[in-house]
Amino acid sequence: MIFDNLPIVRGILTLNRRMSDLTWLRVGGQADVFFQPVDEDDLRKFLTVLPLDVPVFVMGVGSNLIVRDGGIRGVVIRLGRGFNSIEFNGNLVRVGAAALDSHVARKAARLGLNLTFLRTIPGSIGGAVTMNAGCYGDYMSDVIQEVRVVMRDGSVQNLAVADLDLKYRSSTLPEGAVIVSATLKAVCEEAQILEERMTLQLAKRDKSQPTKDRTAGSTFRNPSGFSSTGQVDDTHDLKAWKMIDDAGMRGMTRGGAIINTMHSNFLTNAGGATAADLERLGEDVRKKVYETSGLTLEWEIMRVGEPAPQGLPPLQK
Repeated sequence: MIFDNLPIVRGILTLNRRMSDLTWLRVGGQADVFFQPVDEDDLRKFLTVLPLDVPVFVMGVGSNLIVRDGGIRGVVIRLGRGFNSIEFNGNLVRVGAAALDSHVARKAARLGLNLTFLRTIPGSIGGAVTMNAGCYGDYMSDVIQEVRVVMRDGSVQNLAVADLDLKYRSSTLPEGAVIVSATLKAVCEEAQILEERMTLQLAKRDKSQPTKDRTAGSTFRNPSGFSSTGQVDDTHDLKAWKMIDDAGMRGMTRGGAIINTMHSNFLTNAGGATAADLERLGEDVRKKVYETSGLTLEWEIMRVGEPAPQGLPPLQK
């Protein structure tokens, strides 16, 4: 059993941790082991000792994640306070993987550094790097200089942006790599202009997206291959929400899951949804969009773990 030979750590190890408490969609079974390292050294030593055949999954704040009802086998690692530093050196910003995107944008703006596109992106820097997060025409790939990772064997590597193969909503990291920090290069602008820009971006987001509902952000990638630019000439052709609307799926439900009526690319837990409800409704959407357009929507939300054992109900709070 994995529990028999767990490394000694300075952080927190929890057995059978219920993941529904940690995801924005509030669904998911238990993780066999949940590890919150104190710092990079604690993480490195843990991975050095952990047998290589034990699966490891690294999560952020759970903002873009469906954990299936049967939970996650192996170890889930979640980085916390020891990984949320934000340090400035001229126009270079070194940020811990657990730093919230919105905090990074705000702190940078006060110093006249433009990382404003991060202000409206839910989640943390580690996830933003992994997904090459972006909006309004700007992406992480535009600002990343270097990423520091701890490998599955406990070794440390510094990866240049060219090593990451960053594309629309995707990256290619070495197998088992855990992002611990990233160095970003920001363009200098007047602090007041940046603050005003973020205020407008937040207002635009709150007007068009269900920010008060239980969602995980955008459900599917845009087949167009880019996010909304926010400009007046932005086209809706091949945007996921438009294709979902054209397929007549806005407002469709399955169990406690619903395709949000405010923005149809937001899969929503309307109350009591299971992970299976959400994932199956997403698959319903993909099938219907393919039938109406001939195009297959690709998931943007990460889905991990095992389905609930047959005949057993999902864990309830």
